[in-house]
Amino acid sequence: QVQLVESGGGLVQAGGSLRLSCAASGRTFSNYAMAWFRQAPGKEREFLAAISRSGSSTNYAASVKGRLLISRDNAKNTVNLQMNTLKPEDTAVYYCAARGSIPAGATATTGYNFWGQGTQVTVSS
Repeated sequence: QVQLVESGGGLVQAGGSLRLSCAASGRTFSNYAMAWFRQAPGKEREFLAAISRSGSSTNYAASVKGRLLISRDNAKNTVNLQMNTLKPEDTAVYYCAARGSIPAGATATTGYNFWGQGTQVTVSS
C-alpha cells in the first residue's frame, strides 16, 4: 500500500505558474511509476504526465506538452509537477497516482493502483 498526499494547489492568474508536489509513504517509492491526472467539473479524469520508476523516462499528454514538467526525487519520496503558462481551462482537481509492477524505465497512462486525495488548482482569467 502506498499513501499519496498532494500539495501546492491554489488560485493563480492566467499565464502564471504553479508547482504541485506529491509525497509518498508506505512502500519503496522507487518501485512505482508515478503520474499526474486532473479532473475538471463535469469531465472525466484526464492523464497529464507520467514518470518512470527511475525518473529516466517521461511521457506527457499532447494537450499539455511543453507547459508541464514532471520530476521525481526518489531520495525524498516525492513527485512534482511544474505547470507554466496556466490557462483558465487548466482549472481542475489534480491527482498524483502510483503504479507498481512496471519495468524500471517504463511509463504508463493507465493502470494506476494508488491515488492521492487531490489538490485544487484554479486559474482566473
